[in-house]
Amino acid sequence: MLLSLAALHAFAQTDTATNTPPKTSGLRISLLTCGTGYEQVYEIFGHTALRVVDSNEHGPLGDLVYNYGMFGYDEQFEMKFMRGKLLYYVATNLFGDFMQEYMHYGRSVEEQVLMIDDATKAEINNFLKKNVEPENRYYKYDFFFDNCATRLRDVFPRALGRDFVYGESRPMGVALTFRDIINQYFYARHWERVGVNILLGSRIDKVMTNEDIMFLPDYLRDGVAGAKLRGQQFATRAKVLLPGGEKPPAGTNWALVLTGAILALTIAGHAVKRLALLGRIMRFLVLFVTGLLGCIICVMWFGTDHQGCSNNFNLLWAVPLNLFIAFANPKGKGKYAMIGALMVLVSVVLHVVHIQGLVPELFLLLLSLLIVYGSIYRRHA
Repeated sequence: MLLSLAALHAFAQTDTATNTPPKTSGLRISLLTCGTGYEQVYEIFGHTALRVVDSNEHGPLGDLVYNYGMFGYDEQFEMKFMRGKLLYYVATNLFGDFMQEYMHYGRSVEEQVLMIDDATKAEINNFLKKNVEPENRYYKYDFFFDNCATRLRDVFPRALGRDFVYGESRPMGVALTFRDIINQYFYARHWERVGVNILLGSRIDKVMTNEDIMFLPDYLRDGVAGAKLRGQQFATRAKVLLPGGEKPPAGTNWALVLTGAILALTIAGHAVKRLALLGRIMRFLVLFVTGLLGCIICVMWFGTDHQGCSNNFNLLWAVPLNLFIAFANPKGKGKYAMIGALMVLVSVVLHVVHIQGLVPELFLLLLSLLIVYGSIYRRHA
């Protein structure tokens, strides 16, 4: 509550020289953008919410946050999340409680007050109140296409119509894909970065539109900063309500170290005769790992509702049949290895022409797989 009063006091002290919105009789609506957290994976991309201050409502209920990032936890939570069937919902939080949580975790909060008239504020407020009703509050979460940021991104055009236009939020002169952006946010989480690049398909490799990039809170904030309503500025400049902690260093990339070690051991095991046993071990390991990854990709593509996992061309190299080849010695193994090597090369070409991205760690794994396929072909051709 002290944080709430402090924030209100700060706004009360501003004037027209500092870009204050026009005074109104009741409502004040603002966009809250919460910074990155580094303790949990789900904190990495930040968060966004809408704050509604109603001067006609006394006490804490006069300062509410509409939060589209809520979900319930039960014994089937992990399974629902993995299958893409986890329901998120919008709920209201007291602003003071909301701020206390972000202060506790050392995460920043910025606020942009909407510079709109009373009628428009009432329209947005009614839209939010309707959304929070039990029959409307739930939605099936999708990280790229239906999350807390996209829900708020869509509030303004729906409530305000064609008179509202977002500002440009994409970096000038840079064509970015969904994969490019998430890799930037995962700069210090190397294992997670490699894992999501394996599981996410080609749908996230298209160049993002201005609307697309606002699936992340930081870019929604930037889009709102330049937005216009009937040709007039839509929001004030972002004001820092809470400063965030320092950005951690990237640290050692142990995923790159591991795939580099796999490549080195695979080369040694196949190039040095005295290390033939190592070669057989690495051949089994590489086939087993890529086959297992292929099975997981199939489950995520065909067995879940995650839109970003569809059309995954990593199946060209992460072939589920590799699991069988790792344990068995079927006829035609040499031909299988030749086809497998060609499929690996095709996956590299798809990366070069920007159809589906690969991270450096996976290139090292693909080189190991090519060596394994080559050794199988020589032995069984």
